[in-house]
Amino acid sequence: EVALRAAFKCVLDSKQCAILVPTTILAWQHYQTILKRMDGFPVNVELLSRFRTAKQQKEIIKKLQTGEIDIIVGTHRLVQNDIKFKDLGLVIIDEEQRFGVAHKEKLKELRANVDVLTLSATPIPRTLNMAMSGIRDMSTIEQAPNDRFPVQTYVMEHDRGIIADAIRRELRRGGQVFYLHNHVESIDRCAAALYREIPDARISFAHGKMSEEELSEIWRKLIDHEIDILVCTTIIETGVDVPNCNTLIIEDADRMGLSQLYQLRGRVGRSNRRAFAYLTFNRNKTLNEIATKRLSAIKEFTQFGSGFNIALRDLEIRGAGSILGGQQHGHDMYVKLLNEAIALEKGEPILQKSEDCFIDLPISAHIPEKYISDLNRRIEMYRKIAAIQNKDDAMDVTDEFIDRFGEPPKAVHGLITVALLRNMAMNQGIFEITQRDNMIVFYPHNLDMRRAARLVQEIKGRAVVNAGEKPYIAVRLIKNDDPLFIMQESLHIMNDLPEEKEGENA
Repeated sequence: EVALRAAFKCVLDSKQCAILVPTTILAWQHYQTILKRMDGFPVNVELLSRFRTAKQQKEIIKKLQTGEIDIIVGTHRLVQNDIKFKDLGLVIIDEEQRFGVAHKEKLKELRANVDVLTLSATPIPRTLNMAMSGIRDMSTIEQAPNDRFPVQTYVMEHDRGIIADAIRRELRRGGQVFYLHNHVESIDRCAAALYREIPDARISFAHGKMSEEELSEIWRKLIDHEIDILVCTTIIETGVDVPNCNTLIIEDADRMGLSQLYQLRGRVGRSNRRAFAYLTFNRNKTLNEIATKRLSAIKEFTQFGSGFNIALRDLEIRGAGSILGGQQHGHDMYVKLLNEAIALEKGEPILQKSEDCFIDLPISAHIPEKYISDLNRRIEMYRKIAAIQNKDDAMDVTDEFIDRFGEPPKAVHGLITVALLRNMAMNQGIFEITQRDNMIVFYPHNLDMRRAARLVQEIKGRAVVNAGEKPYIAVRLIKNDDPLFIMQESLHIMNDLPEEKEGENA
């Protein structure tokens, strides 16, 4: 609705509007919607996709150049080199998360002053970060349309009896069903098996390798309620709107991404009827932890607007990507610098993060493969250890290790201790801790004589202070000393400074 009104305003200002969508089915559906909404107004609307013949495409491209077309709806065909506009004013990108940077930038290059409106329930990290950092304006629509209900979501082993009952229940109330079987080579056999289970249902199947004539006819039948069950691949993922379809069954849901599952579930529940989604996985299959978390999350995120929370989680995990390049996730130094510049322009304080502390000690501090064999789980736990800020965080991470993997070995305890001590050292202005022969050496940015004096006083005869060009504080190790324990004790002593009395110089 927002996009339609923006497009209409664009045309009223004598500009052209281009609407970029990821699939031919969605393009056709948007084209039909715009035709109905613009009926009675002097607005010329066209569709550019593989649903058009080569001759029709040639004629449409010519009309775009002469300005005879006001609104063009198209797939990736819109970003080809032969597309020229007379006066492009607005680009609308629907389901933005399905496009690469090159496609989105191509349309913006067509005119320097073009306005861009992107729509997405689950934006990619790069786009979300650009919006949240102030480079782009962002609006969120959190209130659901009137009389809408959250989709009732079930995660379960694939059970033909339960699935058949769910389908019959939907058909009894006059509804239709999406059955997602994401294997083109066996989709016809899946449809035949369903027909044997429910012989009185009208069943058809659709996938992306079909011709435009076949897909167009199937879609017409689905909208006209000539099909009860549509067995399909993920071609329905992007924005397809069939209000009478209110039961969704997904096979092998554990193989799909969180954002993809959220988008697929959004194909049902688009009317005032209660909708149901059944996310199934093969019987007797042991799900890995990532798949379990993903399915648990999609079951948890049932409220309207949850896609934004999913996208934020994606941004947190994968990073914001490269604004100057084509990478749509990952951690980019330019993003950090840009955030500081934006904060400065807005008059906001720049949060300076303490420089990391490098620790080099001959101690065992890692997560052994024998303890956690799965690489992704190890990386996840390394990330949680790296985020430790205080003792409470360290205890929480230790408890999680015990709950999920059993009692941690000494190497894991060492890693958690190092993470905690690194944070303490950073707060004291120490940028490096290393062992040289029988000495633990602390290198501070600026030598704090109060801390150094406190350490010398507490461990008499073992601490040495050097205030030279590269100042350091060194603690001598005695036979059988544990370097990690000595580092820990030294940092605690230097951190535990007595309060200064008024008028007293330390």
